[in-house]
Amino acid sequence: MSRLTITRRTALKTAAAVAIPCIIPARVFGANERLNIGVIGVGGRGQGDLAGVSTESIVALCDVDEQRLAAAAGRYPAAKTYHDYRRLLEQKDLDAVVVATPDHHHAPATMRAMMRDLHVYCEKPLTHTVEEARKIATVATERKLATQMGTQNHEHPGYVRLVKLLRAGAIGKVQEVHVITDRPGRWWPQGLDRPSQKQDIPANLHWDIWLGPATSRDYHPAYVPFRWRGWWDFGCGAIGDMAIHLLDPTFTAFNLGGRPVKVASQGPAPHPHSGPKEMTTKFTFPATTDQEALVVYWYEGTAKPAGEVAELLPMNGSLFIGSKGKIAIQHGQAPKLLGVDESADKTDPPLFSGTQHHQQWIAACKTGSATGSNFAYAGPFTEVVLLGNVAYRAGHEIEYKPDTLSTGDEKVDMLLRKVYRKGWELEG
Repeated sequence: MSRLTITRRTALKTAAAVAIPCIIPARVFGANERLNIGVIGVGGRGQGDLAGVSTESIVALCDVDEQRLAAAAGRYPAAKTYHDYRRLLEQKDLDAVVVATPDHHHAPATMRAMMRDLHVYCEKPLTHTVEEARKIATVATERKLATQMGTQNHEHPGYVRLVKLLRAGAIGKVQEVHVITDRPGRWWPQGLDRPSQKQDIPANLHWDIWLGPATSRDYHPAYVPFRWRGWWDFGCGAIGDMAIHLLDPTFTAFNLGGRPVKVASQGPAPHPHSGPKEMTTKFTFPATTDQEALVVYWYEGTAKPAGEVAELLPMNGSLFIGSKGKIAIQHGQAPKLLGVDESADKTDPPLFSGTQHHQQWIAACKTGSATGSNFAYAGPFTEVVLLGNVAYRAGHEIEYKPDTLSTGDEKVDMLLRKVYRKGWELEG
């Protein structure tokens, strides 16, 4: 391809395909030139993501809420506005998009963007189902796109330090990890029956578009805003929300992606429409030729561990139990060594703002540099996390084989995927 025929889109895609920066002709992408970014979902978490990429040219905004969209458009008056992201993705001048929708839209929006060769930043969890996570990761790799999942604390100095300590064997061989969150609780309700009383759709809400790939139903404030997290049709519950943050250093330090795993979840009797008020999940990763066996416990809601673990495990944090000692860490803080020499870990790093996470992705879009939560990492991570919900809904222990994307049980495997409403299918 000659210098005269290379396009800006081609240059950006080529840059993201390599592990080192790719020199782009100044006429195609100048040193001070900015990405053209579209943002899908501009309220809630999307508002923070919009601010995180505001160093670039915001050329398109999308939201199903008229009020939230108007507020964002007031800050970025040059951007075109949409209610339906399928229309936004038809805009010709886009280089990249941010997806900050409810979970059930993550994969449909992300896949549509990637099939247009757009770079994507998608909020966590990466997808709504296990199968979607595999497909998204595969296409991102095949099309050589710059990607990032919104695990803003992936580069937090406390988590970076924790991973280094675990990999260095600071507490010996780790065979057991405990992780806890107080969500859902006061954050949003779960364990509820599906609402039966019809409510008027708010004038500012495009309800049918908000439903998107989900089965059609009447509007109810039990779903939106934010409370959608607790409903299977829209969200992934507490484990889909907080485990993506809290389990991130565990997944990173022990290279858990692609490993077979047994998963068992306990809690109230499975509900057909809503997640549980509490859940305890046990992930058992058997030993491989080059990796130790590892058991990871997850507690959510009112679920709690027993004995010494309960005393040492910080809320919204993790406890690592090794052959020489322990490490406790609260989300967004520094790791604390227990029972071993703490002299190597006296610094309490400041809370990470999250801006770096967005800028890391922007740099990757322009130069092909690396991102910490790219979809090749985020896809397998999301697969494992969402298996907690699959085991809970199945009502018994499951054994997941990632090489076949299956548990060997047809009924359980149905929970690894879903059916999409017509017009909102997963492309690709």
